This record gives sequence, C-alpha cells and structure tokens, in this order.
Amino acid sequence: MPLHRMKSVTIGVPNIAATRSYYQEFGLAETDGGWLATTDGGPQLRIVESPTRRLVELEIGADDNDDLDRIDRQLRGLDLTAIRANGSVTAVEPITRTRVVVSTASRLDQPARQAERYNGPGFTDRPGVRAAAILRTEPVQPRKLGHVVIGSTDQALTQAFFTDGIGLKVSDVIEGSAAFMRCSTDHHNVLVHQAPINFLHHTSWQVDDVDDVGRGATRMLDEHPERHVWGLGRHHIGSNFFWYLRDPAGNFSEYYSDLDCIPEDDLWKPEVWGEAESLYTWGPPPPPSFIHPEDLAELMTGAHSTR
Repeated sequence: MPLHRMKSVTIGVPNIAATRSYYQEFGLAETDGGWLATTDGGPQLRIVESPTRRLVELEIGADDNDDLDRIDRQLRGLDLTAIRANGSVTAVEPITRTRVVVSTASRLDQPARQAERYNGPGFTDRPGVRAAAILRTEPVQPRKLGHVVIGSTDQALTQAFFTDGIGLKVSDVIEGSAAFMRCSTDHHNVLVHQAPINFLHHTSWQVDDVDDVGRGATRMLDEHPERHVWGLGRHHIGSNFFWYLRDPAGNFSEYYSDLDCIPEDDLWKPEVWGEAESLYTWGPPPPPSFIHPEDLAELMTGAHSTR
C-alpha cells in the first residue's frame, strides 16, 4: 500500500521530565533534537508540555508526492482543511483534535533476528543446550513504534477521517465500538474506540519475542510495581503477545510481539467481533481500569493526571 509505516507520535503531558525518564527506562534512546528513538524506526516519540495527557500528533509515512496529492484531495473532499507542503500533507482530525501528518519517507527495512529454537512434543529443535532467552542480559529495546489507540467521542467520524481521508485500511472491527486500521503490513497501526472523552489510551512498541515482552515488563516493574496494568497475555484481534504498563502521566504503554501481518489485502478478510470475544485469548482478565482508565473523570474536567 502507498502508506507504509508509522513514523512517530507526539504526546502531551503535564510532567515532561518524569514521563521522559519513564520511556528511557522503557528502552527508548535519547537523540539529538529531543526525540526518543527505537532501534529500527529511529526517532519515534516526542514528549511536549500539555495541561493534560493527550495525543498531539501522529505521523505516517507514504511513498511519494502522488500519494500526498491524493490524500490532500481526499481530505478536502471531506470538507477538511489540509495543508499541502513540500513532502507532506497535514490535517487535524476534527473529533480528537489530533494533528495527523503524512510525509514521504523510505520504507522501514528491519533486520531479521535469529528466531528462538524450541523443544516440544515429538520434536527437539534445541538439543543439549539451554534456551537462549534465559541467557539474555541486555536491556530490552523496542524495535519500532507499532500502533496507537485513541478514544473518540464520535468513533465513526474519527474512523472515517483515517480511512476516507488519510487512506488507512480496516483490518477488523468490534461491533459498534472500535476499528483496527493499518497504514502498513501490520494488522493495525491506529485503533479508534468509542469513549466518553477524547484521550490517548496507549502506544504500543514492538520487541523481538514474548520473552522480551516479559523481560521488559519485569524490569520496569522491579522497583515500580504500581506501573503494572495488564499482562502477560495474548490478544485475540491481532494475535499479539502483550503487557501493558502505565507511564507517570497516566498513558498506557505496551510491549508487544508476534502481531498478525497483512502483506496483501486479498490475503485478509476483516471480521466483525463482539466486545467480549475480541480482547484476549489467554492471560489474566483485564482490570476495569484498562477499559476505563482511572483518570478519565479528571481528564473530563481538565485536571492534571500525574500518577
């Protein structure tokens, strides 16, 4: 598809220093210009000051200027203001007020990692040696930004902005409440769900495998058990392993691995799922605060949330 990757997100928080320190501990690297970077995706997270936590900007990569011209026409066809600049087109999603930038960029070529070898019933792929995963000692570093999840007070309109305006494709739907949309071969890069207030639910960051999901979360919780939200588990829609943590501003951050991949549209059939069956296949049940974060009432009144 002409859109091919999530380039970056900018999140606004009232406590920049604490939030920045959290994401450095999470495994993102400091770069020139104030961005935090993944190992494969480069600078992908910017943190700016805001009275309350929110998603400020989302940047998506496209192949060329023809793609940008098409997106510009699509946005204007929705009666939205689009700013067409050299190498980019920018528009504000009218419900959540998130600024969305589509810019030309090279495609992300991730170096392959040696796959873990497993033993199992009737087969031995790892004879006579310990699992390599238990010998890892290096800190977990996310490979790339995978997706963002935002709550919208008008889910249908926000979804239409991303599909009819920007050009994302729908991978799966939760009936009447959410859409999983992609701008790459990943199962989803943007998920929009119906909510009582517009807010950023979480950002999600790819790691090598389920062992690094567990290692990363365990390290983050070692001295801060209050960061735990939900995990370890496996999602049903998207199929990925997950573990969710809470940053100091109240946003959730997810380590994930083994997400469904859709290299060709005709290889995938979007489905409509019920709320109960869609969330996870195994793992602990999600806490109520995952569905309705504890600071939603504070966000609705404009109060600071810096747990």
